Parts: sequence; structure tokens; C-alpha cells
Amino acid sequence: MPSTENYPLLLAAAAACEDKKAEDVRILALDPSESGLTDYFLICNGSNERQNIAITDEIELRLKRDFGAAPNSVEGRRQAEWILMDYMDFIVHVFSREKRVFYGLERLRKSATTISVATLSAELKSKIASSRTHKAASRSLKPAIKIATKASPAKAKKRPAKKATAKLAVKKKPAAKVARTKKTK
Repeated sequence: MPSTENYPLLLAAAAACEDKKAEDVRILALDPSESGLTDYFLICNGSNERQNIAITDEIELRLKRDFGAAPNSVEGRRQAEWILMDYMDFIVHVFSREKRVFYGLERLRKSATTISVATLSAELKSKIASSRTHKAASRSLKPAIKIATKASPAKAKKRPAKKATAKLAVKKKPAAKVARTKKTK
């Protein structure tokens, strides 16, 4: 099984596909002995060329916004029958219905394991939970003195800010009284 570091990116790309109503979204975990170029294929299809472009645009936008990841290359956008987005560790294939049936990537990659989005999400959640418990256990081992010293500078920084606003309010009051006295004369 390939590395799990790219699960968040794959899940975001799959969510973008589903948000744009892509059909038959599948994730294939490729056998490392057969594919040295990438670890995963994300395959889906749209009902027409315009939808295929919308799917790829949404994937690109979401991965760039959320993770700062841009595709290494994008091929086939002009014809939009088979758009390929290369993110190095995974490749997104957005097909038209006819081209997906014709090329049949799922048939060509028989050794690949199909992973459902739900399974991928569950694995990611369990990894996050285990890392959080590990971090919590390491935090409990720190001495209480370090925690107390980290909290005290934050309180000290807040106090001068409150005093500064109080001084500004005091300075404004006499100026208003002077202006009133000039008008009455």
C-alpha cells in the first residue's frame, strides 16, 4: 500500500469532484512495483466537456487554497474529454463517459486496490486521533513551571494595552471642554 501522507489532498480532490456532481468517483492505490511515477489515481467522469472543466477547476482551486498545492501539469483541458492533472503523488483523471469506457483505466490497472472515499476518510481520522493522543501524552510530561511561564507573558502584554486606551480616553475629555467654552464666548 502506498504512503498515507497524501490522504488529505486526495480527500479534498474527491470532495471537489462530488461537489461538482462528478460521476463514479474512484481512488486507485497503485502497486509500487508496477507504478514508479505515482501512488494513486483519482478517476471520475462528467456528463459533458463543460462539467469536466468545472470539476478540474474546482479541484485545482480547492487544493491550492487549502494546501498550497498546484498541479505539476494539466493535459487535455482544451478538448475536455480526458483531463489529466498531475499532482506527483497522485494523478486525477476526469473523463467523459465515452472515453472512460473506451480507455478503461480500472481494467488496465488490475493490481491496483480500489479505495472508497469513506475508507480513506476513516483511516485519516484514526491517524489524526492517534497523533493527538500521542501529543497529549507528551504534553503531560512537561513540567508545570514551563507551562506557567508561557502563560504569564501573554497576560503581561494585555495589561499595557488596556492602560494605553484608558490614557487616550482621558486626553480627549479636556479637549471637548475647551471647544465648548470657546463657543459660549
